[in-house]
Amino acid sequence: MKPEIVVLVDEQNRVLGTTPKAEVHREITPLHRAFSSYIFRSGDKHLLIQQRSGKKKTWPFMWSNSCCGHPDLDETNVDAARRRLKYELELEPTFIEEVAPYRYCATKDGTMENEICPILVGLVDHEPSPKLDEVEAVQWIEWYAFLKHIEHTPELFSQWCIEQVRILDSKTRWKTLIGI
Repeated sequence: MKPEIVVLVDEQNRVLGTTPKAEVHREITPLHRAFSSYIFRSGDKHLLIQQRSGKKKTWPFMWSNSCCGHPDLDETNVDAARRRLKYELELEPTFIEEVAPYRYCATKDGTMENEICPILVGLVDHEPSPKLDEVEAVQWIEWYAFLKHIEHTPELFSQWCIEQVRILDSKTRWKTLIGI
């Protein structure tokens, strides 16, 4: 796999350039494009959550959404999500769609995230096979049980996941698409 890049943007999401991912997440991180995906199992509509690998620079060992990543310069968020789901989890969604915008900036342990990060939802019909450099553990969980888990133990979850779940829970269209 070629070295990952991130697409640097301004607040209007206009491209300013690119830089290697390895050079971007620091104490001060430039605004860049990303995505977050929430993947559900076709049969029972349970959500796949992942515990981020301890090898990750940002939010190691934290539980989060199914998969995050950065689109290449000429790649759609949907295509980027498909690429990262395949790479991290050996998953190939039968359906995936961008459902909500999201912009955030957060710092943990001296590393800043600063992203325009649309939220995607999708369906898969098989089990993940996590790449251990990327994912420490995975778990399938029913959506409303997940909401309660975040409410009662927010310290276990990435900040973006907590905020995105609030956005997702306030919208109904994606629930119809997924069948929840």
